Order: sequence, then C-alpha cells, then structure tokens
Amino acid sequence: MLFVRRKAVLAIGFLYFSSLGIARASNTVHVHTPLNLEPKSLIEAVFDLTLRGKVIDEEGVGIPGATVLLKGSSIGVATDIDGNYSLTVPDGNESGTIVFSFIGYTTKEIPIQNRTEINITLEMDTKSMEEVVVIGYGTQQKKDLTGAVAVVNRDELQKRQATTVGEALQGLATGVNVRGGGRPGSEANVVIRGLNNFSNASPLYVIDGMITTANRDFNPNDIESIQILKDASAAAIYGSRAANGVIIITTKRGKDGPMNVELSSSNSIQMLPRFDLAETDEFIRLNNMAYDNAGLPRQNLDPTINTDWQDAAFLNGSMNDFNATISGGGQSGSYLISGNYFGNKGAVIGTGFDRYSLRVNTQGNKGIFSIGQNLAISHSSTDEIAGNPIADVTRMLPTIPVYDENNPGGFGYGSPARGNTFGSNPVATANLQDRQNRNLRIRGNLWSEVKIHPSLTYRLNLGLDTSHDNFRFLRKEGNWTQNQPYDPAIYEENRAEYFDGLVENTLAFDRTFGNHTFKALAGHTYQHIQYSQIWGNKRNIPRNSLGDYYTVLDQGDTPALGGFRQEAALLSYLGRIEYSYADKYLINAVIRRDGTSRLSRDNRWGTFPSISGAWRISEEGFYSSEIVEDLKIRASYGKLGSSNIGYWDYLNLVNIFPTIAMGMDQNIIPGATQVRLANQNLRWEILTQQNYGVDAGFFRNKLTVSAEYFISVTEDVLTNMPIPRTTGNDGVDPFVNAASLRNKGFEFTATFREAAKPLNYYVTANLTTLNNEVLSLGYGRNDIYSGNTVTEIGQPIGMWFVLETDGIFQSAEEVQNHTNSQGQVIQPNAQPGDIRFKDNNDDGQITNEDKAVVGSPWPNYELGLNMGASYKGFDFSMQWFGSFGATVYNGYRSLVDRFDDNSNYRRGVQPWTPENPTNDFPRVIAASTLNSRGDTDRWLEDGSFFRLKLIRLGYNVPVSIVEKIGFSNAQVSISGQNLITFTRYTGLDPEFQNNNIFQRGVDNYAFPNLKMYTVGLQLGF
Repeated sequence: MLFVRRKAVLAIGFLYFSSLGIARASNTVHVHTPLNLEPKSLIEAVFDLTLRGKVIDEEGVGIPGATVLLKGSSIGVATDIDGNYSLTVPDGNESGTIVFSFIGYTTKEIPIQNRTEINITLEMDTKSMEEVVVIGYGTQQKKDLTGAVAVVNRDELQKRQATTVGEALQGLATGVNVRGGGRPGSEANVVIRGLNNFSNASPLYVIDGMITTANRDFNPNDIESIQILKDASAAAIYGSRAANGVIIITTKRGKDGPMNVELSSSNSIQMLPRFDLAETDEFIRLNNMAYDNAGLPRQNLDPTINTDWQDAAFLNGSMNDFNATISGGGQSGSYLISGNYFGNKGAVIGTGFDRYSLRVNTQGNKGIFSIGQNLAISHSSTDEIAGNPIADVTRMLPTIPVYDENNPGGFGYGSPARGNTFGSNPVATANLQDRQNRNLRIRGNLWSEVKIHPSLTYRLNLGLDTSHDNFRFLRKEGNWTQNQPYDPAIYEENRAEYFDGLVENTLAFDRTFGNHTFKALAGHTYQHIQYSQIWGNKRNIPRNSLGDYYTVLDQGDTPALGGFRQEAALLSYLGRIEYSYADKYLINAVIRRDGTSRLSRDNRWGTFPSISGAWRISEEGFYSSEIVEDLKIRASYGKLGSSNIGYWDYLNLVNIFPTIAMGMDQNIIPGATQVRLANQNLRWEILTQQNYGVDAGFFRNKLTVSAEYFISVTEDVLTNMPIPRTTGNDGVDPFVNAASLRNKGFEFTATFREAAKPLNYYVTANLTTLNNEVLSLGYGRNDIYSGNTVTEIGQPIGMWFVLETDGIFQSAEEVQNHTNSQGQVIQPNAQPGDIRFKDNNDDGQITNEDKAVVGSPWPNYELGLNMGASYKGFDFSMQWFGSFGATVYNGYRSLVDRFDDNSNYRRGVQPWTPENPTNDFPRVIAASTLNSRGDTDRWLEDGSFFRLKLIRLGYNVPVSIVEKIGFSNAQVSISGQNLITFTRYTGLDPEFQNNNIFQRGVDNYAFPNLKMYTVGLQLGF
C-alpha cells in the first residue's frame, strides 16, 4: 500500500484508475496496486514540475517568442506575447538547467534548483560582430576580417521568390550588380565590382567546399549562410578562379536535439507588364498617314479584325515552391535531409520550368576523427522560349488574326494583301516549335578531418559535380511569318555529360599564446573537368494515327550528327597566415600558385599573392567613446588571375575532313587544312586590387557602418583580335593578351537595429558607386565598335556613339537655315516635320563621321534599402533597389516609333503634321529611314529607377493554437514583388538584362521582371 497526496493521484490517467482498487480515508488516498503494475512508474508520472515565469529585456518589457528549453532535451516552449511561459519539467530533472534564448540577445542558462518560478532578463547581444564568417578553406570571426567580405542575411535572401541565388541577391550587398528577368528557368547576371575583363565571366561559387555553380538547379532554401569575397585579399585563396569575385554558400546542417521537421509552401501568381499599343482603328489611321506621306498606295488593312497580340501570347504565370526538411543530431553527429519541388508556369505562352531536388547532409565525430558528406541531387526540366514573343507582340499588326486556315499550319501572319509585316506570330512559334531542356545533376563532397594535435588539423575534401543534359527540339510543319520557306518536320536531340572532380588536402594550425593568436593554412588542390556532347537530327518526321510526331531519331530521313569532347585540369598550391595581437592588430597573408591546362606549357603557371591588415582602434587603451564603441580600419593589396577562355584556345584547329581526287583514276585521298590560327603565347589575365575600409559600431552596435574604397586594374585582358582572312584563319579570331581595364568605386553600408519590445525594427541601406575605364586595347587598337556603342581608351566600356538630334524642322525656312560654317545646307532633302541632326564635323552633310559619344550605359550609383519590423506575432519587411544615372537604349521605341517598317505603334502618339507642328514626334514616313534611323540619340533615355522588390507581411500563429494541431510553430505570410517602380523610362522594364558586354545598356526586348503575389505557409514540429 502506498500513501500519496490527493492532488498527485488526480494527475494519474483514467486508464490507470480503472485497474486500481481505491479507498478514501480523510485527506489520504489509499491506492491498492495490482501485482502487475509498478508503483514507482506512477509516482514518476505524477511528480512532474510545472515551471512558470517571465522573460523580459533590459527595459523590463516582455519578450514574445523567446525559447525556454530544458537543456539536453527537446522539452521547451516559446513565450507568449507578454513574455510569459509555462514549462512542464519531468520528474527527476528538478536539478536540471533551463536555457533562455532569443535572436539578438545573449543566451542564458539557469539551474532549476527545485524552483517553480524563474523570471529572467535577457541582455542584448552586443557581440554581433563576432559572427563566424566562412572565408574559404576556413572561418574567421566577422570582427577579425581584414578584407572586403559581404555577409548576406539569409532570411532576407529567402523572403523573395526566386529561381536562383543570384536573382535573390539584388540589393542585399554592396558592389554586387544583379540583373535578371522573369523568364522561367532564367539565370541572373551577377557582376562583382565591375567588369574586370571582356569575357563576361560569372563569379566563382563554392558550395560546402565544392567548386561549382549555383544556377537554376540549386535550391536556395537549402542555404544556411552566404558570404561574398569581393577584394583580392579575401578571394586570393581561390587564385585564378577568383578574378570575378567569389560567392561562398554553406548549406543547412542538423543541430543537437531530437528530430526536427520543417515544412514550407509558397504559391505565387505572376503578371507580365504590358506595352500600350494601338488598336485597329488607331493603327489604320497612323499607317495610312505614313503611306500617304511616302506617296505610296495604302495597304488593304482589314478593319473588322482587332487582335490583341499581348492577350494571345501573355498569360498569368504561377510559381509553386514546396520544401520539407528533417534534421537532428547529438554530440557525436548530425543529419539533415531536405526535399524540394519548384514549379514555374511561365507568363508567356509555351514556357515553364520544373525542378525536383534532394539534399542529404550528415556529419559525425569520434575522438580525433570527424567525417561528413554533402550530397545534392536535382532534376530540372525547362520549356525554352521560342523566338522572342516580347518583340513579336509589337511586330504583329492588330489587323492580322491569330489563326488563318489558309496558311500552312493554320496561323495568321503578314502578307502583302493583309498587312505587310515580317513579324512572327508568337502563338505559332510556341505551337510549331517545342524546345525542352532536361538536366540531371549530382554534386557534393565527402570530407574527413583528423585532429593531429589540439592546434593542428588535417582535412581531406573530395568533391564531385556531374550532370547529364538532354535537349530536344521538334520543328513541326507550318509557318509563323511571311515569306517563310517550307521546312518539313525536324527533330533534333542533343545529349551532354559534364564531370568535375576535386581533390583537396589542407593542413590548418591554430594557436593562441597570451595576446598572440596565430593561424596558418597550407594546401594542395587538383580539379579535373570533362565535357562531352553528341547530337543528331532527322528531317521529314512522320506522324502517328493521332497526329503526333514520332520524336525518336530512328524516324525520318536525311540524318546529321556530330559531337565533341573537352578536358581541362587545374593544379594548385595554397597557403595563408593570420596573426592577431590582442584583437587590435590583424594581419592576413595569402599566396596561391595555379597551373592550368588551358594555357601552353610555357605560360600555364601563375602565382597570386595578397596581404591585408586591420587596426581595431577601439581596443586601444587611449580610445574612449560612448558613441563609437567599435572602430576598425582596414587595407589590403593583392593579385588574382583569370584564364577565361576555351579548353584549347592556344592550339591551332585542323579540319581533317577535306578530300581530293588525284591521278588518272581520280582516287579519293584524305587531306587536312588548318582552319583556325591560335596564339600559343596566351598567358594569365592579372587583376591587381587595392582596398581600403572602415567598420564602426555606434550605440552598443545598434548602428553599424562599413565603408570601402577600391581600385582594381586588370592587365593582359584576353580578347579576340581580328586578323585578315588572307592569313588562312577561317574560324574565330584568335585570343590575345591585349587590353587593360581599371575599376574603382565606393561602397557604403549602414544598419540600424532597435529591439524595443514588443516592437523590433531594423533599417539597412547600402550604396555602390563604380567607374570603369579602358586603359589600353593593345596592338595599336584605339577603339572597338559594337552596334551603337564604342569602347575607347580613357572611356568606360560600351559608351553610346550615335548621331545627335537637334529638334524637328517646323518650316522649309528652317531647313534652308540649317547650314554649316561655310553656309552649305546640311539636310537639303529634309521637309518640315523631319528630324534635324547635328553636323558635328562641319562638312555640310550627315554621315557616320558626325557620330559622337553622348552618354554612358553605366549607373552613377546603385542603392539598396531593406527594412523590417516585428510586433508581437506580426513581422513586416520591405526591400527596395534603385539604379541611377544610366543612359539606356529603348529597343521597343526604336521599333514601334520608326514607321518605316510595318509594326504596331504606341497608343496615343501624335506625329508632326502641318496642323500639329509638334517638336516631340517627327512626321511619319513608310519605307524611308529619314526619321527612323536606329543610330541616333532619339532612342536613348534615362534608365534610372527605384523599385519595390519585395513587401511582405507574416504572422506567427500563437503556440497555444499551433500545439493543438500537433505543431510547434507556424507562420502564414503574404508578399508582393516588383509592385511599384519609379522611373521615367518608357520601355517595358528599366531593370533589363543584356549579356553583351559592349551593349550592356541596350534593351532589345529583354524578358521583363514580373509582378508577383505570393501566399506562404511554414510549419515546424
């Protein structure tokens, strides 16, 4: 018989009571236990301790959402909106420890000591600058950085709905220029600290120690941290691959504790911005005016047809992103498994992207040994865009129907009888051309560490990145444009394999002697790349009984096939030394030596050193300030290399297919001819960079400021040099080390955080200025012309080089009065209403010699503004991005406003007429380039803009509600992207992308950024 208090007995479950014999005497309950029930288990169950209390900040305000956890267990709760908590502590843990934590505050551990109430005050964590930063083959505390390293806030990055990491980076870090678009599966163009060469190379991506890429087959939701190495001292550890900057990504890991499950879902609607185009009535009026002014008979346009080609080609897109993560771990290891589905139905007909991905990260340790692996598998499928429907909707006339059974394939397009345009029907191109790209990619690494000595660690890292690509193209029978020659059904298939193997051996030393901290790293790496491709196509592909084409290469006729294989290797030795004295004086020195197979034996090795230092003035005894509590100045100098050319561009190319018939019997004898000349003296591009920076923390680090000034010079820039065909060169112009470029700029970042419970808020602003200049082009060359741009010594790349307009002639008298200094009429054939051009060389006529440099496509500065706030269960955030000062070429206006070639027109234009003598729009003339030249400043506009990239509102469902449905946390959110844009640009999107390095400012109907509305849900248990 046991004697227990009545309150304890009431806590026993009803199931147990049913098997007990119970008698009551006074305030004591007599429990008669059956022989098969252990009384000890009952007592353990009923003596759980209920611990209550309140978590407050230094100002006495309750902290909602703080974590209260029994140390060494999964038993924990979150505080309510007033900071109160109630935690049930199992019997036997009365002498345990409770861990109180909240983001931005110092974690505290308090012994229970049999208490039933613990109230705690959390202090703000003023050591946020001691954040650990991954720097390449190691880590550093953020406060000890001596180079230019940007740490991107992961939470800010993952708030946006984006296909790739690069797309989501925009505006989150200084010195990083990002331009993307809304095409499904598209990849943003990322440039770090300006153009350092002519190859338009992307930065180097390092994911969990593996040299790779972070393109559309990588799941951004897997990111734990991301750092950007911007200057030579920070990036020199990666040597020849780091000239364009380095982006280091660390993926999520399992944490100590029981299994944790996280689920997230987001669903978005996308809307493509639209042109304001004329409908049929207005189009016919303007078209008749243009033909009348040209003295040509009017077209036979059908006024009964009013096709909105944008309605035909554009639709509401959708984006769906589903993630599931399982993780956990203990003292000897951890695991994380994540799965993702990302689907994007395009906002343009016939486009789409799907990705399935799986990640498994594990690690374990035993004594001096540690081992781990990171594995990512993805499968993606892209329905590639056919033609350029963004341009096609303006080229096609509203008087042409979408479908016309009289045309091959049944689609409408231009004809002399119904509208003489050579635009392509975007619905036809989407239906008659199927382009699908599939990719299976496996990448990851296996690493192991041995702690040889408490200060000495050896690490082996084995990396693998392999992909299998399959591109399929089906061209169905039918036409999509006027005068298109007949093509039968064609099927083409392309298969490619990529293999990238990496072996790295490093030895790291870390030791502190009093005030002296010394770290050293030595390593050896080897990377081997193989890429092979095979393709084939057939014509006259038959159909089956259902009308579908046989998309297999054993059908059809006229076969063609081809293929190739390429290989490259990189062998490297590296070393780094770090020294710190009393956290005041910091020195970092790096050297790396690389050898590449892409250059000849005499030039394949390069050495890339760097040195950097910092002085933390605030640690000096003489320093005292209650405002600026942390102050550090930095300086660095270093060299990086680049060999951004093909696999064997230093070798001549020989064609072994020629044959010749010789002798009386005309025997066929094989031959060979050299078709591409090469430069065997190619050597490394060398980038030399200086960086000067200052970091400061104000008001207990509530306000942090960082500023950088850098100068970088790239010498021996690899570029194609035109040579005469008389040399025998019949291929691509050979590469030479010719040009020199300089970039210099200023970067500024400021962040203010206030944790005034229950309201927390932050504001981050970053500013980037950049100026690039061509120092030389080599071999006596002074300029490079590309389209309407010129690249000259002493000027930035791709400056606008066009004819200058000077208003519109309003009368014949003005035409005659427009003369040069000799009195010669400059435009004698002009009429009132025509554009007046400047005769800059004063020769009395308008020619290409009158072109002048009139503007730069590069912005004066770019601005990022990110802000957020949380109040009780709500959180709100906004991200703005702006680019200011660039002059851009509006390709849309250069087409719809020219009138010499049939396309649709802008709605509401008022051309010059005798009754409307405007100075804004010249008279319109069909089949004449008099007022429609594309090489004039008429099409140049201010490309400045300031855009709301993201606005988001989230709500954390109260724990009391979430626990009832079996979860530990839940958040719902709504957000919008690209909803507001302030700009004077009249094109579709001022934030366009052009990958041509010499024509970066040309908006040639680029796929625009889309407006997006998203609903999200996150669950955890």
